[in-house]
Amino acid sequence: MPTPALPDLAAALLDAARKAGAESADALAVTDAALNIDYRQGRLEQAERSEGTEVGLRVLIGGRQACVSASDIAPATLAALAERAVAMAREAPQDPSAGLADPDQTARGWDLAALDLCDPAPDPLPAALEQAARALDGAAMAAGGVAQAEATAAFSRREVFLAQSNGFAGGHARTSHSRSVTAFCGSGTGMERDWAGETRTHGADLPDLEAMGRLAAERAHARLGAVKPPTGRFPVVYDERVASSLIGHLLSAINGSAIARGASWARGLMGQQVLPAGLWLTEDPLRPRSGASRPFDAEGLPTRAKALVQDGVLQTWVLDLATARRLGLQSTANASRGPTAPPSPSTTNVDLTQGAQSRDDLLAAMGTGLLICGMIGQTINPTTGDYSRGASGFWVENGRISHPVNECTVAGNLRDMLLRIVPANDARSHLTLRVPSILIDGMTLAGA
Repeated sequence: MPTPALPDLAAALLDAARKAGAESADALAVTDAALNIDYRQGRLEQAERSEGTEVGLRVLIGGRQACVSASDIAPATLAALAERAVAMAREAPQDPSAGLADPDQTARGWDLAALDLCDPAPDPLPAALEQAARALDGAAMAAGGVAQAEATAAFSRREVFLAQSNGFAGGHARTSHSRSVTAFCGSGTGMERDWAGETRTHGADLPDLEAMGRLAAERAHARLGAVKPPTGRFPVVYDERVASSLIGHLLSAINGSAIARGASWARGLMGQQVLPAGLWLTEDPLRPRSGASRPFDAEGLPTRAKALVQDGVLQTWVLDLATARRLGLQSTANASRGPTAPPSPSTTNVDLTQGAQSRDDLLAAMGTGLLICGMIGQTINPTTGDYSRGASGFWVENGRISHPVNECTVAGNLRDMLLRIVPANDARSHLTLRVPSILIDGMTLAGA
């Protein structure tokens, strides 16, 4: 028996919810297909394929809500799912912020073709992905000095459809092609590793595999002989590969959920300086060919481009309907949701203003300090913004890379750190969070 279309599944769930006694409801139907090929030590390590359809139902009764989900989509299961959700909602606590959007708030007439989220080419066959993984592995090993390589080639296709009792209904599909390779150099306790990888919505946009393999090998080889850096206060450059984590901490701090709980170091900073003057942090959910783009959010509200930070000044929280109601504000159409839980706020495509300097220019301006290329672990207090993370990378003397370093900790306070950032101009254009390399002076470094 063929799998029902996602719109039909969502409509059947809504109908079952009404029959079970729900006052309002929304239904999410999702189908996923993924293929993953791993290549290790010159041979196929693993080939994995997964396919599935999942549905999620949220029902609301008298200011109470409940969410249920299932991967069994038989009609009897959908009816039982709705009855269970209604029973759960009747026992749930009151939540004045819960509820669907008003019908006149919901999206209409979006242009999925303009977003270009789905690769029109046929889905890649396992043999093609194995060939790609083998090419990555071979390129890394051929670079010289590599003891071992591990490569992965993957593809996924995801379709979602959302239907609500307020009349909204809409869906979209997206594809993802990813390639990555990790190279290992040295031996024993002196072994080092590094990686290179890229993900695109369209396979034709993937970069050259041989260049990716060589890059992973060069990065790993450069880490050999790493030592601990000195302890003290030094300037630090976050390489573009890790700089986005800093802006990620800011996005977490201005998330409506954290603000509504009073559990954010940014809770009193609306309308205040959070980045240096001249820097903007913008979100554009409608960027073509980006894996995070979407024409409407998980509550059916139309998405739009907006400034989160303008000229260094915080402009808005990241809000869904529930957090907006708790704070007495309007949703910013940032609701995200999976089948198993109610909506919560999250961002899509975010850009930090790029500077005029290259990463090498930042190193020259830094003089002596640490270039961070990798981070492990974290101790971050979300209420105070106190920041401490393990780091590795390269020690810089007189503006030039001197030698690799590891086993160190970099610490500060996010509120102060973000006010001192100096961005470079090297952000990769295809990423959903586009942040260039960043220089920050006066960081506390714990090493040797």
